[in-house]
Amino acid sequence: MRKANAQRSAESQEKLVLAAQMLILRQGFAATTVDQICAEAGLTKGAFFHHFDGKEAIGHAALDAWGAMGTRLYSAAWSDPTLDPLAQLHRMFDIMISFTKREEPCTCVVGILSQELALSHPEFAAVCAKHLDDWTRHVARMLDGAQRSHPKAKPFDSQRVAGLLNAIWQGSMLIAKTRRTPAFIVANIELARAYVDALFGITPKPAVRKRSTIKTTRKTT
Repeated sequence: MRKANAQRSAESQEKLVLAAQMLILRQGFAATTVDQICAEAGLTKGAFFHHFDGKEAIGHAALDAWGAMGTRLYSAAWSDPTLDPLAQLHRMFDIMISFTKREEPCTCVVGILSQELALSHPEFAAVCAKHLDDWTRHVARMLDGAQRSHPKAKPFDSQRVAGLLNAIWQGSMLIAKTRRTPAFIVANIELARAYVDALFGITPKPAVRKRSTIKTTRKTT
């Protein structure tokens, strides 16, 4: 009986966190209320306050859950230790692009809360920074590995390059929200991929131009 109750409690908590994430992605943290979270989760306010002290508490839980989910999804890039580090980076770019192919808009709870709360809520700023730094750290580690196993065109600081890639990723999702199209994100990720390749002296292969099948007629006078 206790085990069943504990499972139901865990499921309720997960529903509330997922509901908070969806509302934050849809309308931001400030516009989201506890009542809306409960309605989205299909649970009572009593269930909410059984798990969370208030809105800020579930905001932190939503952040941590999002960060853990992201790390789990991104880990497919580096989970195979036998894979070349540069190939791991390419797999990372592919994973990022795959997020743009989902039905829901490609946005990030960490990015949204960083923009909305970093200046007014230092505790949220610290948590957001941690999750952003985790992403940067994983990418920098792959860049370091690639530097050790590949000749490079010129020396570079892996941490700084990883920070730039993170800024491209987060900034692209921000701007794409205004354009309502994932194509902008994909184009920027492909530019980031080409930039990383160029650090190792790899140039993209030129596209093969197909000969036009359109016949032209010579104009006579």
